[in-house]
Parts: sequence; C-alpha cells; structure tokens
Amino acid sequence: MGFSRLFPNRPGHQSTEADTVVVIDVLRSFTTAAVALHRGAAAVYPVDDPAAAREACARIDRAVSVGAFAGGSPVPGFDFGNSPSALARADLSGRHVVISTAAGVRGLHRFRRARRVFAASLVCAAATAEAIRRSGADEVCFVITGEWHDRDGDEDIACADYIEALLRGHAPSPDRFARRVRESDFGLRFAAATSPDLPADDLAIGADADRFGFAMPVAEEAGDLVIRPVTPP
Repeated sequence: MGFSRLFPNRPGHQSTEADTVVVIDVLRSFTTAAVALHRGAAAVYPVDDPAAAREACARIDRAVSVGAFAGGSPVPGFDFGNSPSALARADLSGRHVVISTAAGVRGLHRFRRARRVFAASLVCAAATAEAIRRSGADEVCFVITGEWHDRDGDEDIACADYIEALLRGHAPSPDRFARRVRESDFGLRFAAATSPDLPADDLAIGADADRFGFAMPVAEEAGDLVIRPVTPP
C-alpha cells in the first residue's frame, strides 16, 4: 500500500491518482459529522456552500442544517454551527444532517471522483484505518484541509500520521496524536476559550482519539454526497 499527502490550501495545482482519498478535518467538520452520526442521524450530507445547503434542506426530509464560515463563525439561520459539542447535546435520531463548511466539506467535493473517499477525523481514526485495510486499497492519499496561511494544520497531519501508522501495521499510542491536536495552532485557539465560536469543549471532543468505532465512507446518491457510518467487523 502506497501513501501520499495533499495540501489543497497551498498554491499550485494539486491532484491525486490514488484509488482511496481520505479527506481530514479534525477541527471541526468531520468531528462534527461523526458526533451527528453517533447521536442518531440517519446520514450526513456534505454540501458545498450555504446556499446549496439551504436548497438541500428544503428537499431532504427531516433535514437539520449545520455550517460555519472560515474562521468558525456559524452560518446565520442554520440550526447549528460547526460545533461537535453542540451536536453532542442534540437528539438527531432519524434526522438528515446537511453540513456546509469552508475546509473539510469542500475537500470532499474536490476529490469526489476518487474510487473511494473517506471523511476522517481523530475520533474515528482507527475505524477508518481498518475500513481502508479491508477495502483492499492500493494507494491512499491523505488530504490535509486544516493548513491555512495562519494555521499549521497539524491537527489534521497528526490524524493522517496516526491512520498511516496503523495501516503500516504499527500500534502507536493515540495519546501523542491527541496531544498534537491540542497543541496545533488551531487547537490552541480553542484552548484559549476567547471566542464563543471556538469553544474548548469542541477541542476536547476533537482530540478524543477513537471515540467512535465507525468509519465515514462518502457515497454519491442522486448527485448528493452522503456519509453514513460503517463499523468494520
């Protein structure tokens, strides 16, 4: 199995020939998505922008809107911001969660034509590695969405490092990867608790390695991207 990394926010054209693409957004898109699925959501629909998310909510039965702009500000009029700790208190049983964010969701749309696509974060890293292993992947590309001009993105790089180590047959302690999430540029902003849009409780969940035992493969259904949990046997 071969491995590569892509950093879509760096200048220049980047593409991948990998048969399996793992789009990582630890803080917070795919931690939020995982929490939504854990709280009973039937599916998560990653949608490219807020306008498209509103349209999707209008046509999808029992839809709940989740979203934030770059920097973390919630989208006005949405049911929730991009906050795993907020969704952890919500009853989402049987609901369809429509999520629009500036980093992770856009990464999914960019690489949606790959043979296999996974949404990933630290809370479901080991399950993601096991699902990839069982899929028979030949080439795995990790897409690091959290690196921006003012952020090192190490929360996502740490998650990629952990999944790759597991796929290489190693058994690393998840604690050191969780520490890197907390100590990343963006993680420190949550820890500071100076912005209501970046609550420390979101960091606590995002840095909780292997909190959930399911992976989040991404499928295309009637033109929509859809995430449903899959628990490796």
